[in-house]
Amino acid sequence: MTVSLADLNRLSLPAFEAAVGGTFELAPWVAAAAHARRPFATVTALHAAMMEAVQAAPHDAQLAFVRNHPDLAGKAARAGSITDESRSEQASAGLDALSDEEFRLFHSLNDAYKVKFDFPFIICVRRHTRASILRQFERRLQHEAAVEFTTALQEIFYITRLRLADAVAGEGMPKVTGRLTTHVLDTHAGRPASGMDIELYEFAGDGAHRIARTVTNADGRTDAPLIGDRPLPIGSYELRFGVGDHYRARGVHGGDPPFLDIVPLRFSIAEPEGHYHVPLLCTPWSYSTYRGS
Repeated sequence: MTVSLADLNRLSLPAFEAAVGGTFELAPWVAAAAHARRPFATVTALHAAMMEAVQAAPHDAQLAFVRNHPDLAGKAARAGSITDESRSEQASAGLDALSDEEFRLFHSLNDAYKVKFDFPFIICVRRHTRASILRQFERRLQHEAAVEFTTALQEIFYITRLRLADAVAGEGMPKVTGRLTTHVLDTHAGRPASGMDIELYEFAGDGAHRIARTVTNADGRTDAPLIGDRPLPIGSYELRFGVGDHYRARGVHGGDPPFLDIVPLRFSIAEPEGHYHVPLLCTPWSYSTYRGS
């Protein structure tokens, strides 16, 4: 349930904690500290105040707060004994549907991480694909303890910023979403390519699974972003354009079979809150792309 910032500024402490206390994992003291600093002009200022409460806490309190976070794809998650927020976030990256082999991999990485750092691996899973999470796991295991603790707090910043944006509506919302868009130009005809089939795939290991399918409109664009209204998960993707069918439908002969049939564009996303525009310029015999805006 979303509360307006104006209403939140007027709430008593118990009601304030009920509204936004869950944004910081099992740490109602963070909401209590923010309550004392009301009113907030923007939702971004509210989140900054809550993060400042964490940063101002003694290290022992910070460590206890970090330790309250569940393991990724751990036994508690499988048993359902984690917060609703954590359960939903882990499901967004498919961590609730791991094979037994994948579960064992995450379990071994969790164990190695906790042996080294003595707190659970924390990452904002809504900003990553499963493959990216595994890469971050392996990369961050090489950190020194102080660097990794700082990294964990930064990931908590991302997690709680998203949670707060879901919980509160008002002025000055934090930037938490990105967009992936495309545009197809038929340079053979000198106009946008309408009615072209497009599929979007996400790569995980050696495989790929389709996450979107659409058709270009009269302007050669899609009616909605391929990914929008959420962070763009960091990872590798491929757009597949039905160029061969497009030219067959127009009566343009490109060979039998056509020289170009399905045109794949493989690319990566590194900025979850960014705008990635991946256009295609094509003829029956050639194509090009670039990162647009």
